[in-house]
Amino acid sequence: MLTVQDFLEARHNLQQVIHCTPLDYSKTFSSLSHNEIYLKLENLQKTGSFKIRGAFHKIASLSEDEKKRGVIAASAGNHAQGVAMGAAHAGIPCIIVMPEAAPLTKVEATSGYGAQVILYGKNYDEAYAKALEIQQERGMTFVHAFNDRAVMAGQGTIALEILEQLPDVDVIVTPVGGGGLVAGVAMAAKLMKPDVMIVGVEASGAACMKESLDKQQIVTLEQAATIADGICVRTPGDLTYQVTRDFVDHIVTVDEDEIARAMLMALERNKMVVEGAGATGLAAVLYDKLPVKNKKVCVLLSGGNVDVNFLSRIIERGLVESGRYLRINTTVSDKPGVLQEVLRIFGDERANIIGIQHHRMGSRVMLGEAEIEVDVETRDHAHQERILERLQTAGFSVLTR
Repeated sequence: MLTVQDFLEARHNLQQVIHCTPLDYSKTFSSLSHNEIYLKLENLQKTGSFKIRGAFHKIASLSEDEKKRGVIAASAGNHAQGVAMGAAHAGIPCIIVMPEAAPLTKVEATSGYGAQVILYGKNYDEAYAKALEIQQERGMTFVHAFNDRAVMAGQGTIALEILEQLPDVDVIVTPVGGGGLVAGVAMAAKLMKPDVMIVGVEASGAACMKESLDKQQIVTLEQAATIADGICVRTPGDLTYQVTRDFVDHIVTVDEDEIARAMLMALERNKMVVEGAGATGLAAVLYDKLPVKNKKVCVLLSGGNVDVNFLSRIIERGLVESGRYLRINTTVSDKPGVLQEVLRIFGDERANIIGIQHHRMGSRVMLGEAEIEVDVETRDHAHQERILERLQTAGFSVLTR
């Protein structure tokens, strides 16, 4: 479908525009894996995501007539910024249709590049349908987020960089949404190094590509829901499905808690802000989802555009999943010294209390009782189990959440 020349042409078009992003060896994730883990830092790319590669190359490849009519695209955010930047560079009109729940940072960044942003629909598919409607009305050129040869060629330039930075790479791990990234990377990598293994990673709540490959036909999910908004897609492209089927070796899935934990670890250990979609490969490493051992593995961190408010919730979720945050509710006798007895257990276990509430009134509180709610920092799940066991041994009935 694409040739080496197609990828080289894309690289030429992007040469003066994008960063050749670093490839960083991760001692942290290597120590947690049975492999040597290298990180391709596309979260440091211009616009904060790999999407600029495919979008810019697509716009650069348009005819003069197509450019004059302007471009339109649908996106949850990262593709939007890539198209907007490409259109601004070409000096042509640009409309982006984004889901109503698109992260505010991505909406503002897209507008900042000069695009007209239209918020429509509950998800990418509804935004996509609206963009097609506008495209028909105005005769603009549609820039698809993934199901396009030029877009795939642009994304595939990542593979060219990886093979130059790590010539003996054994495995490349990449997120999968609609399939443009994994298809472009897989085809470019296999053309240059046929024995390299490609592993795609989907969010389990939006695993449209894996479902399609399992059923050997394109499948539209009834619904797609994941914190990894960049890969929250219900239907893969027909072009990307064919390439993925022919060039990708494995597709694995990760769940929401695994993604959140990976985001938190990247932030804490690698000092990297990585969005949900970009953290799926790290989650696959962290939870031993890769079908290889003792190999050189390159994990693609596809983007780093995260709304700050959302990031705080992700951090909280990651702390809970890793056993470092616990909320405890218990009902006790409303007598002097009982609260002190509860708090002594936390002190003995060296658990840091970050919030406490003491209630004598409530639907679950009887006369002569009090309800205590404690938010506490813990070291791990084993630490939590010791605290709960001590509370229960002391006669306190405990609920956690």
